[in-house]
Amino acid sequence: MLSWLRRFPHDVVHRKDNAGRRTSSSTTWRNRSTSFTARIIRCASSVVDATAKHDDDDDDDDCPLPSSPPFPGPAPPPPLAEEDDDRVTVVSAQAFSFRELAEAAGNFRQDKLIGEGGFGRVYKGRLPSMKSGGEQEGQRVVAVKQLDRNGRQGNSEFVVEVVMLSMLRHPNLVRLVGYCAEGEQRLLVYEYMALGSLEDHLLVPRDDRVLLPWRTRMRVAHGAARGLEYLHDRAVIYRDLKSSNILLADDYTPRLSDFGLARLLPLPSSSSSSSSSGAGRSRVMGTYGYCAPEYLRTGKLSAKSDVYSFGVLLLELITGRRAIDASRPDGEQSLVGWAASMFGDPRRLQELVDPRLVMAMQGPPASELKQAVGVAAMCLQENHALRPVMTDVVIALSFLAAAGATTTRDDHRQYHPSLESS
Repeated sequence: MLSWLRRFPHDVVHRKDNAGRRTSSSTTWRNRSTSFTARIIRCASSVVDATAKHDDDDDDDDCPLPSSPPFPGPAPPPPLAEEDDDRVTVVSAQAFSFRELAEAAGNFRQDKLIGEGGFGRVYKGRLPSMKSGGEQEGQRVVAVKQLDRNGRQGNSEFVVEVVMLSMLRHPNLVRLVGYCAEGEQRLLVYEYMALGSLEDHLLVPRDDRVLLPWRTRMRVAHGAARGLEYLHDRAVIYRDLKSSNILLADDYTPRLSDFGLARLLPLPSSSSSSSSSGAGRSRVMGTYGYCAPEYLRTGKLSAKSDVYSFGVLLLELITGRRAIDASRPDGEQSLVGWAASMFGDPRRLQELVDPRLVMAMQGPPASELKQAVGVAAMCLQENHALRPVMTDVVIALSFLAAAGATTTRDDHRQYHPSLESS
């Protein structure tokens, strides 16, 4: 494993808390003078080398913090590429100055705020959209995440997220537009997701939020599973799958976001399964309630850790409950613990359905509920070796997603005011 990934990230310690949130110690950001371009290409090339060669040997070359070009400056260059042993690594993230992003986000005014968490704040912004000839043709809407220097996303996580999202492209992964690493400022620019996070729609009660229909929930589950399948095929462990990290486009297409905890694993040898290859013992990082039991016990990370987290997410979609909810009675605070007792009893499966769906007479057909609960139960097996790989999960959910394919944006428009004006 590469040194910069092997050390990833030891300066931030995430611990359990009752709210199911990640907590962290304060982090000091460093800044060095070497150009961001050279560093990010070297990091990206190293990742490709590790994936292609399956080699744990490295040159101990540190990948220090990036820095944005000074402002003002020339127009941003096109995506960068570097040839190495007949391979080309493309880095597509664009470097922005802090002034550019501050202007785009309305100087980070409160009325531009669209999200907030332990990492910092997210603002809605507008950036110039340029033609190929360099002329401005309009504006594009983006989400600007300004990282809190004392928050949970530290320096190593910032670099990992820029590198990962520069190399990974999939319809179910959020797209990184660019970044800023000017002085002590750390900002990330993403495509704007009109409907916010899955958590907002599923777990945060609000009068202006539509009740997610069953079929839409299964489409979201299938899309999230496809995103994980894509990552695992490229030996990337997401490590922080949860409802707040799944963003929804205006047609409810899910996209995985927040790749600060993602980790690259060496590809397995021909005699082993990709799902069983581990990364060795490491400090446990993630969100309590979603972490696999063997990861909590041993610190050993594998693709099956993500599979377990997906099982928790699928249970949230079925039940409308949080993974950990301290406000519920004893025996029901842990979603997995509460639901596990019903997995083997078909007569009790209806008890798992979100009561809001039942009250709205939108509960799932018995056959679809049985299939969805069955997939969740397989993903939540205590023995990680018995859990399916994400490819099997995608196949198992494909029928439920296809059944919900007729649920479109128009079906939600009457309930969601933001869609009326879009």
